[in-house]
Formats: sequence, structure tokens, C-alpha cells
Amino acid sequence: MSGNFGTAKDSRIFVAGSKTLIGKSLIFELRSRGYQNLTPSHEEPDLTNQLEMERFFTDFKPEYVFLVGGKSGGIQMNQEFPADLIRENLLVETHVIHEAYRNKVKKLLYLASSCCYPKFCGQPMQVEALFTGKLEPTNEAYAAAKLAGIVLCQSYRFQHKVDFITVIPANPFGPGDDFKPKNSHVIPSLLRKMHEAKNRKESFLEIWGTGAPIRDFIFSRDLADACLFLMEQYDEEKPINVGSGTGCSISELSHLIKEVVGYPGELFFNPEKPDGMPIKVLDSSQILKLGWKPKTSLEQGIKATYGWFLEEMYAAKK
Repeated sequence: MSGNFGTAKDSRIFVAGSKTLIGKSLIFELRSRGYQNLTPSHEEPDLTNQLEMERFFTDFKPEYVFLVGGKSGGIQMNQEFPADLIRENLLVETHVIHEAYRNKVKKLLYLASSCCYPKFCGQPMQVEALFTGKLEPTNEAYAAAKLAGIVLCQSYRFQHKVDFITVIPANPFGPGDDFKPKNSHVIPSLLRKMHEAKNRKESFLEIWGTGAPIRDFIFSRDLADACLFLMEQYDEEKPINVGSGTGCSISELSHLIKEVVGYPGELFFNPEKPDGMPIKVLDSSQILKLGWKPKTSLEQGIKATYGWFLEEMYAAKK
């Protein structure tokens, strides 16, 4: 086990994907714990550009890497831009992982996705189920790229004896999330839609799908906390799940967001729109046994995320 990360406050740390939701949460957590030798977000190289990555690793010489970059989005984005999603994620994974090996990084943590699990996976989802069935068609390209990242980490571990680990998170959300209509995941998408429907005084709001699918959500700062914990405590080849341990249906989630936003209208679930995977709940028993657990409830996290969204909207109008 590495065991040095927690005490090495002067270590050079590269958060590859510092402008993503998880990247911003990691930067916040790292700085709050006294890590100061981080790559500034405005100096982050283009992760898809091989030459930029080579120059960056040569100049900065990071000792620890959190690989959380790459393009992602909800069902609509996955349906419209599958080529962009698979290409960008493959490039990011390939360049960052290879340069980390080439420059003798002490440890790398790669953040995969729960989309990597088969569509009809046993519940809760265990890492042994990876590669055992067909992927969900609505995010197949993205999932294939994230699976490739898992195999890359394992292959470099085997061939080059490097300490590269993989974390599979539940659906993350939180302050700093992407609220753009075509890019956003389910929680920021519903928050924005209900906020706008409330302001327009609309009597009902359409929501894609039946509302029946069940998801596992994790607050972004809890996930960042888990990543720091695992960078110190975990060094196995096998990926490790990080989730809340409970599932919530899209219908339940929608009504919770309705309460948080204060939208008075009716919700209409459109079964003609895709649902995505029927159930995605992670088996997080391993990280719980190691001594970590999430601190933020789904309701608390949604309230914090909505509060951030309102502040951003207000600031944009100034």
C-alpha cells in the first residue's frame, strides 16, 4: 500500500480534468486539507493533445494524478454525440495514463463510470459483473471508452508494475455542475427545467421516460473525499465502487426536486422517451469496510446544488 499521500502535503498533484464537476470538488478538498502544489486550472493542458501532455508532464513532474477529465453528459448528449464522447475519452485516458507511467508518477487514480456495467446487471452492481453483458445502448460509446480506461490502468499495472487504481462512482452531482440543457445529467437538468417552469408559471412539466429507473447518486464533495481516501488506502488492481448505498427512482427524485425548487405544477412522465438503464445501484460494501462513508444526504446535496445554481444565475445578471 502506498500510504504516503495523506502526509505528503508538498507533493506535486495533477487533477486531470480540473474544470469538471469532480475536478473542481477535488481541488476544493485538496486545498482545504493543506495541499498547495496543485496545477492551476488555467494552466491545465489539452488532455487530448499528446504533445501538450508530454510537455506538461516533463515540466511539472506530477507525483500524484487524479484522472477525472473527459467529455460526459446525459441521455440526449449520448444520443447526439457518441463519436465525440468515445474519441475524447479515449484520447484523454491514453495520453494521461501513458505519460503518468513514462514520468514515474507515484500513484494514479482513474475515475471510470457506473455506465460501464451491463444494461441488465445484477443489483447492487459488483465489479465482477464488468464485461459480462451488453451495455446500455443510449450510452454505449461513452461506456466503451470508460471501460477501455479500466483496462489501460490494469494493463499498465501488470506490464510496468505501476500503482494505478480505478474508482467507479455512482451518479455524481453538486455545486459547479453543468446546467446546459444538452449537456446536463439528470439532477442539474431537472433543477433547471423546474426552476424555469416555475418562473414561467407553467402548469405541467414533461420529464423523459417512465420515471421507473433507479439510480444511485453521490454528492460531488463526498466523491472527492472518497477519492482522497482511496489514494491513501487502496492499491488493488480490481476497480472499487463508490456510491451512496441506496437507490432512488427518477420519479422519486423528480418529486424531491419539485419540493426543493417549489414548483407547483404537475409532472408528466413521457414513456415514449428513453429511460436508459433500468437500475444502477452500486455495491459499495468494500469502501465502507475500509472505513469511508458518504456524509451528505440526497436532499441536502440537491439543496446545495440548487443554491449554487441560483447564485450563479444572479451573478450572471449583474
